[in-house]
Amino acid sequence: MITCREIRKILHYDAKRGVWRWRVRPARHVQLGSIAGSVNSNGYRHIMINGKQYKSSRLAWFYIYGYFPENQVDHINRNPSDDRWCNLREVSHQCNIRNCGMRNDNTSGIKGVSWNKRDEKWQARVAVNGKSKSLGYHADFTEAVAHRLAAEQCLDWGGCDSSSPAFRHMEEYRGGR
Repeated sequence: MITCREIRKILHYDAKRGVWRWRVRPARHVQLGSIAGSVNSNGYRHIMINGKQYKSSRLAWFYIYGYFPENQVDHINRNPSDDRWCNLREVSHQCNIRNCGMRNDNTSGIKGVSWNKRDEKWQARVAVNGKSKSLGYHADFTEAVAHRLAAEQCLDWGGCDSSSPAFRHMEEYRGGR
């Protein structure tokens, strides 16, 4: 297991820019001061240290706090190569999964809320353990969103409210009164 002291000796982390640079040359073909690591096909930057590959976001956490996070490191803005410190947070697996992009077929702008053409009402749903549960049909869009948010909170998805479109919608709605 690598130590924080070792990381600080071989790498520099610019927390404002989210960039890692080599303080020592890890190989002959790598220039001193060059950006460390490479971005994989999923967009995450990985850095190879002593034959072991590390996600740069987890290294950032270790660099700042001195320990690897127990849970996952989430990129708040959903850009996996944006390792600026202000864009990283430790979250549960469930919260990390929730902070993903909107499905292509979503037209409401809120996950789990869709227009039901047959009933001409907004339907709210939530997935629990891979199964979709209906939260009812609502004539009012904001009422459907409120039911979706209430379900998220009942499922103890707290800590990731800021990435919930339902939460953001309700915050704007309350602010507009």
